[in-house]
Amino acid sequence: MLKIGVLGAGHLGSIHIKCLQEIPDFQVIGFFDPNEEISSKVEHDYHIKKWNSVEELIDAADVVDIVTPTVSHFECASKALKKFRHVFIEKPIVTTLDEARELMKIAGEANVKVQVGHVERFNPAFLAAEPFLTKPMFIESHRLAQFNPRGTDVPVILDLMIHDIDIILCVVKSNIRKVSASGVAVVSDSPDIANARIEFDNGCVANLTASRISLKQMRKSRFFQRDAYISIDFLKMETEVVRIKDAEPGTTQPFGFLINLGPGKGSKQIAFEKPEIRSSNAIKTELESFYSAIINNTVPPVTINDGYSALELAHQIIEKINQSALNL
Repeated sequence: MLKIGVLGAGHLGSIHIKCLQEIPDFQVIGFFDPNEEISSKVEHDYHIKKWNSVEELIDAADVVDIVTPTVSHFECASKALKKFRHVFIEKPIVTTLDEARELMKIAGEANVKVQVGHVERFNPAFLAAEPFLTKPMFIESHRLAQFNPRGTDVPVILDLMIHDIDIILCVVKSNIRKVSASGVAVVSDSPDIANARIEFDNGCVANLTASRISLKQMRKSRFFQRDAYISIDFLKMETEVVRIKDAEPGTTQPFGFLINLGPGKGSKQIAFEKPEIRSSNAIKTELESFYSAIINNTVPPVTINDGYSALELAHQIIEKINQSALNL
């Protein structure tokens, strides 16, 4: 059993605490949060020890779960890594690329496990779709949310779009050739709505839209590849696969239809499929996967390098948006 402590007990931190308490392989030794009101509530609600400082909690733990605001990720993670503690760190990994590179260096020297909390990798809808995602050539993602002051310490790219950035980098096995982007700050000091177009060397194009000032919530991605279309609703946890193949004479599918391509070109069969979605708590699943990586000495599903790659692309998008603003 590994002793784990949680840094940050706000909205997401309290969810982490609840999930960790449901994982018998972890012994939750407590948490630290500088906000007295939050600390008192969490201590009461979860019957868990409130530590007096970051350093004291790190000293007592084998594993540190960092769920603090992004601006404090580097300080908390570097302290834990220098004590040779395994670290789970929420997305985005840190604020700047310099911090990320320094953290990667510290983690390498400590020779411990680090996993980044890109939770959509563990969304049941994505897990169901993953076997069908072979070589997408066009991707369209929309991640829209109603305004919430929580998270506005960073641009919407680092707050919301980074989820889809990580998914796309996970799926598309190619180098990035070109990035185009635009965005607008509406109610915050940084962009609240943004669009990015990512072009890859293999010809794949990804079009991402993120907004935190929408009237409704949406978290959908659509993947188009030769002879197939995969739709993922991360919010409703639904996946649909549409496949196109040559029609065999005399065969029919219960959920499909035939299209005639014209004289001499034959027919195609379009089949609709809804893969089985295995219900699960994505946050709990990612924390369980981190335990497995530590105990079995395997590579975590979302590595510190993955976290860096997502952050690097996010900053390229932010830079393009800033350049566009200067040209206005």
